[in-house]
Amino acid sequence: MRLKCVRATPDAAMRRSHPGIAPGWLTALRSSGYPKPMQRPASDSTDDSAPTSLATPTPASARRDRLRAIGLMMLAVTTFACLDTTAKYLVTRAQLPLPQIVWMRFLGQMLMILLVMGLVSVPRLFTTRRLRLQLLRSGLLMASTVLNFLALRHLRLDQTMTIQFLSPMLVALVAGPLLGEWIGWRRLVAIMVGFAGIVVAIRPGFAEVPPGVVFAFGCMLTYASFMLITRYLSAYDPTDVTLAYSMVAGVVLAAPLAIAEWTWPADRYIWLLILSMGLWGALGHYIFIVAYRLAPASTIAPFIYTQLLSMTMFGYLVFGDLPDQWTLIGSAIVVASGIYLVHRENVTRSAKPMPTPVV
Repeated sequence: MRLKCVRATPDAAMRRSHPGIAPGWLTALRSSGYPKPMQRPASDSTDDSAPTSLATPTPASARRDRLRAIGLMMLAVTTFACLDTTAKYLVTRAQLPLPQIVWMRFLGQMLMILLVMGLVSVPRLFTTRRLRLQLLRSGLLMASTVLNFLALRHLRLDQTMTIQFLSPMLVALVAGPLLGEWIGWRRLVAIMVGFAGIVVAIRPGFAEVPPGVVFAFGCMLTYASFMLITRYLSAYDPTDVTLAYSMVAGVVLAAPLAIAEWTWPADRYIWLLILSMGLWGALGHYIFIVAYRLAPASTIAPFIYTQLLSMTMFGYLVFGDLPDQWTLIGSAIVVASGIYLVHRENVTRSAKPMPTPVV
């Protein structure tokens, strides 16, 4: 008699499912398995990111991995804050054209990826099973970057970050009809509470709403779409392939606009800031992926919200900005609702029965 076991989707596949930029939030995209349209093909049944050793990690080593993952996640979101701070400085203080900043941001990160991976890896990095979706995802990343930089021109760093924290909530809301990943009423209430926090932060009708709010909401919507496609592509392409394709639209489409409006930086310091954007982006994404390989998303996802602290700190140190009381209250509501979403995801996943052998 032969036993045939039902195989669950490996946890490691979800830990490498978010190669994107900012910050997008893997926990809102997790599920216990792939729906029918997203089922991993049979030829991909072997998870290349799964451990090669069959030895069970000890509790002490698992705890060390969790602590390392938490530290790496906090470091990753700090590098993303450095990227946004640099972009805001180049837009507002150095007065460089926006297309030039966008192009150098993507070009710098692409060069960093090729430097680390090597030129011989280029054919493999651009071998995909879903070319159209990869290009669409890359275009969405470029659009969200442009909208984010436009928002940073008008808003404080903490304001843009608070609005962007709505992305995982929106993904959780629309993942049901689009991906078959339905949420319960508790998480639906948490999403509504998170949106209320944004209303508190921007106070429409009670204070003048800066034009940057529109750009920030546009950035949030495009980035949520970017995360949904990232979730889908994780069933077909490796992380490094999706990471490489992320830069394509920004490098190719922004180049003509950047060259047409090119302004030579005034000094070496500005050049250093321009080149640093690629470093912050590539380093942040790499650390982000490593963190998710060391620990489950439910463990480290709440620490993504520490990016709000680093954004506030950089906003004060570089631009002298301090958040007002309404932004603090609204961001606290958004962060609390996001952490609750992580908690409910963990509870829901733990409650699912383990697969049983089928004779």
